[in-house]
Amino acid sequence: MIVGGAAEREDLLAAAVVEAVEGTGAYAGSVFLRSSDRRSIVLAATCGVPPSLLGGWRLIPVSSPIPVAAAFSSGRTVHLADAEETTRRYPQLAVALPYAFGSCSVPVGSGEETFGALAIVWAASPGGEGMSKAQRRHVRTIADRLGAALSGLRARTGDPVECDPQTTPVETPAPSAPAVRAGLFEWDLATGAVTVDDELCAIFGIDPSAFDGRAETLASFLRPGDRAALRAAARAAAAEGRIKAWRLRIRDRRDGSEGYRTVELWGRVLEDDSTRARTHLVGTVVDAQAGSAAVAAVERLRDGLFSLAPDGRVTYANHSALRLLGVHGNELLGQFLPDVLPWLSDPEVEYRHRSAMISQAPVSFLACRPPNRWLAFSLHPEADGITGRVVPVGDAPSSTTPSASSAETATDATPARLGVMYHVLQLGSALTEAVTAREVCEVISDQLLPAFGGQQLAIYVVRDATMHLLFHTGHHEDFLDWLEGVPLHARLPGTETLTSGTPLFIESQQDLSQGYPGIPAGDVRSWAYLPLIASSHPVGTCVLGFDEIHQFTERDRGVLTALAGLIAQALERARLYDSEFALARGLQQALLPHRLPVVPGIRTVARYLPGTSGMDIGGDWYDVIPTGDGVSLVIGDVEGHSIAAAATMAQLRSAVRAFAAVGHTPGDVMAGVNRTLIDLDPGLLASCCYIHLEPHGHHAYAVTAGHLPPLLRRPDATTDALELDIGPLLGVDRASAYPATRINLPPGSVLALYTDGLVEERGADIDVGIDRLRASLAHAPADTPDELADRLLHNARGSSYRADDIALLLTELAGHGAEVIPDHGVR
Repeated sequence: MIVGGAAEREDLLAAAVVEAVEGTGAYAGSVFLRSSDRRSIVLAATCGVPPSLLGGWRLIPVSSPIPVAAAFSSGRTVHLADAEETTRRYPQLAVALPYAFGSCSVPVGSGEETFGALAIVWAASPGGEGMSKAQRRHVRTIADRLGAALSGLRARTGDPVECDPQTTPVETPAPSAPAVRAGLFEWDLATGAVTVDDELCAIFGIDPSAFDGRAETLASFLRPGDRAALRAAARAAAAEGRIKAWRLRIRDRRDGSEGYRTVELWGRVLEDDSTRARTHLVGTVVDAQAGSAAVAAVERLRDGLFSLAPDGRVTYANHSALRLLGVHGNELLGQFLPDVLPWLSDPEVEYRHRSAMISQAPVSFLACRPPNRWLAFSLHPEADGITGRVVPVGDAPSSTTPSASSAETATDATPARLGVMYHVLQLGSALTEAVTAREVCEVISDQLLPAFGGQQLAIYVVRDATMHLLFHTGHHEDFLDWLEGVPLHARLPGTETLTSGTPLFIESQQDLSQGYPGIPAGDVRSWAYLPLIASSHPVGTCVLGFDEIHQFTERDRGVLTALAGLIAQALERARLYDSEFALARGLQQALLPHRLPVVPGIRTVARYLPGTSGMDIGGDWYDVIPTGDGVSLVIGDVEGHSIAAAATMAQLRSAVRAFAAVGHTPGDVMAGVNRTLIDLDPGLLASCCYIHLEPHGHHAYAVTAGHLPPLLRRPDATTDALELDIGPLLGVDRASAYPATRINLPPGSVLALYTDGLVEERGADIDVGIDRLRASLAHAPADTPDELADRLLHNARGSSYRADDIALLLTELAGHGAEVIPDHGVR
């Protein structure tokens, strides 16, 4: 259960999106919040349309040409009256979601800060005017109130206003008329007094203000023959402690005639030993007559009727529908149609469902139930779901008849199989965002398998003229194991498709055994082998596997063939990036200490985390330098991310060591390093903090060249940022002086030196980050400096995005009488 600020934030998001939808007559809405790296906005709450229908739009880069991202980035309202205006202004959105709808997106923020965006969607006909100016102002007001509330919540709790991409969005269903009504009551069986709510009065047809609170009055509204049954129910409750589904008939005058409808009485006595409890009945009267009558009427029809939830799950199917589809009710209810009926797994069905829900217009299509029975489907949407109708078609459609027809929609010109094209567009867009080979493989898996109905995917790459598995997903662990390590010239489908450059489509195990005798098929029934060739260079083979026999249409073959080139280019680019990234990181690690020296009386540990924004290496460094009269602790940061920054860092580290080794004072060391940087003339500046301490002297001398203040945690856990005399950055002025500050170090203290990557956050003052680190150092439970360092870096390690490198050097001074075992870890 979510508690505290997170729960309050969810309530704020849900209330805002519901108010926006209901206040404008829209059928769906959503709220996006910025991600922690500020590069994306993340779906945080929806009303009406479930997140599953939004597909790849749950995480949107802020630079995307999408209305909600444009509203977030620009701070302006983006109003699109209909599909025509959407196509004209945002063609990428129109191609990926080619449905007839209008939308309005507004920023959510407070003051000059933008937290996210609010968007609502309505069914739109061509030439519609969209929302009025008053409605747009209303939505903007709701978004402004939400932004102010989120800002206030952050001020109270300290939680940032951002959304983790892995967080499940808050879902609020679209409003719908209840099929069941329930009224609550409390009945004193001894006195006959009864207390009821307004809903129970409505079920009985009583004016709540005129009800006298007597059970006899309620009984007078029952069919005379049932009044004794009510008394029998009371006696049963007193004896057994409960009433379960006792049926009564209530006089019904709603249509002007005299009639009766059946309700159910449920209740139980209070659960304690008092006499009063045994005579007090609490419970409910349930009126499900409307729902029961509707079900009975639908079951009499010979047409198949079914109901889908907004996300596409089946919530009801009459007997005729089950008969036509060839399934049992317990197989279908709660499932997606394509998951239960493989012959409906064509992505076109997904497209039709999505079209109905987003455009709120009926759609229809044909499908063939094997072996040759054609069925006509029609989907009739409302915001709370879809009513579907299925009937048999007398004759098979001609070859010119499309397998789906949307004549009832505003998207007649939409080409068939646009469901597949949607995934293709998603794949192309997602591949531009993927950087590493692993990310590319995951994108391919996420897009290709659902687009073509596959269950297995493997990607083999060529290394040393042999095939090696790079990625696999699916429930068959041994899928294509026999391809591992085989030479490129072997006569196997995975190698021949690559050497010939021609995709290979195998639709059955029989076809496999005829073309390649002896190759194990396992539980896979069909395969698509796609050669990955980039710039005439063989990269590898992408293989899709299908658990059932899959017939590849000409369109499937064409699309997969085209995608193979796209995948090959992305994979080759990613593998090159991985290689260069590993080389750059290896060089950077080589420039840093591999092991810190052992110094009696202190324990030091260091951590280094590279940034994630690119492969350029940074200039952060740390060092521990034993000297004749103690030990020197150093941390520094050369500006920029480049080979030049790393080279300058290595030269400065060597200079610090050289000046310290000959016994210079801390101020002289820093001044000498400053002159060295100016003489090198790399065009770069650097910050540095240098602390010289005597392990048993309980004090130290510190100098800083524009670097962040060290943190000191004392034995009683009080922690402060040390106030040092700050000298100028290294490389500014050859004559710069660096005064030393004496600091006291009680036994058992912990000294923390760090670079700005650990405390800097875009849009926030760095002092806030320093204070947050100070609080973490003060309260982090840890038995060793190693554990303490890991706790301080926990959030940074878990983040998928780090704009800058992070260096951390912790030093613990031995307490009184404590024998400290050296532990000088570098990670």
